[in-house]
Amino acid sequence: MPEIRLTRRQILAGGLVVLVLVLLGSKLLLRPKAAASPPIPTAASTEPVAAAQMYVDVVGAVRRPGLYRLSHGARVADALARAGGPTRRAQLELVNLAAPVADGEQVVVPRRGAAGAGAGVAGAVGAASGPVHLNTATLEQLDGLPGIGPVTAQKILDYRQQHGAFSSVEELDAVPGIGPARLEQLKGLVAP
Repeated sequence: MPEIRLTRRQILAGGLVVLVLVLLGSKLLLRPKAAASPPIPTAASTEPVAAAQMYVDVVGAVRRPGLYRLSHGARVADALARAGGPTRRAQLELVNLAAPVADGEQVVVPRRGAAGAGAGVAGAVGAASGPVHLNTATLEQLDGLPGIGPVTAQKILDYRQQHGAFSSVEELDAVPGIGPARLEQLKGLVAP
């Protein structure tokens, strides 16, 4: 068999060609496949999507008050963002932006100078101001409830943080320091 003599330049050129071919081949093999047609939704496949959504009413000092669809696990800050954010007159220090929201809940953003705004909000519980919402209430708002001091208010916030949003007022019975008598006293003054 005859001996083939290659120069250094020919070997380098051949190696370069092989390298380019390997790179092009790997690109073709690793590129994503064309998306197949989406699966046809069935009743079983649409239920988790519907269950992952909830509706929240955002009112008060926001740019676009209204009803918004949010995913479960959303916070008050997410609801405010969907409503276009707070206005300049919003009194955000009275709103717990980190609180989780629940399905069917109303998030109220108070206006500065509005009746009931300011220091009176925590103590003004009753028919005029409406119920305190357990899932969005601040420590001060809970502390303003009859029979609830700062320690018990903090226990309610801790319980909410550990167990998620309250689904009913009766869940307060699981918070240490709140028994059946206190629960009866709070009914009508609080809402989930």
